[in-house]
Amino acid sequence: MNIVSLLVAVFLAAGCSNSVPKDYNVQEGDLVFQSLPHSPLVDTIEDATQSPYSHCGIVAQSDGRWMVIEAIGPVKETPLSRWISQGRGGGFAAYRLNPTFAEKIPAIVAQARRYLGRPNGIHFRFDDEGIYCSELIFNAIKDATGRTVGKIQRLGDLNWRPHADFISSMENDIPLEREMITPRALTEAAEITKIYERTP
Repeated sequence: MNIVSLLVAVFLAAGCSNSVPKDYNVQEGDLVFQSLPHSPLVDTIEDATQSPYSHCGIVAQSDGRWMVIEAIGPVKETPLSRWISQGRGGGFAAYRLNPTFAEKIPAIVAQARRYLGRPNGIHFRFDDEGIYCSELIFNAIKDATGRTVGKIQRLGDLNWRPHADFISSMENDIPLEREMITPRALTEAAEITKIYERTP
């Protein structure tokens, strides 16, 4: 199964039955994290990073609706309720940047929107060919504030060995020196705090 097929499978597996929980006080600029339906790519991300999160996005308002700017396929805006439903069991967590970022939230959202339509960065590289979910958040914050959030790691620092065959099938080798920002690294950043979680 190629990467395009894996992404299509994610979309087909997603339902639309989960609404935005009433006890989640949504704010623009919230960073939301979820576990996508199982696939070789998703399982590799979650196991390699030792995290339940394989996908993330940034919350924004558009015409009075809560949306999530996400890099899944091309970068796009997805209604928050639909975004929640694409995760396993409708589970997700929301994190919020600390108050020192408050006045920069509009600029962070605007920078994230600059990437709309950019192809998905399925090789998890910091480059202009594509962008992946956690890179989108990392870049938007950096572009708007000049600050970096989350620890950049090399593939070789992660739990890649159990997934060597799959990684090789994507890359034709195992690029152990490749640097990346993972969903887990964002959640562990000192600049953000978990403010909501719904378990599947």
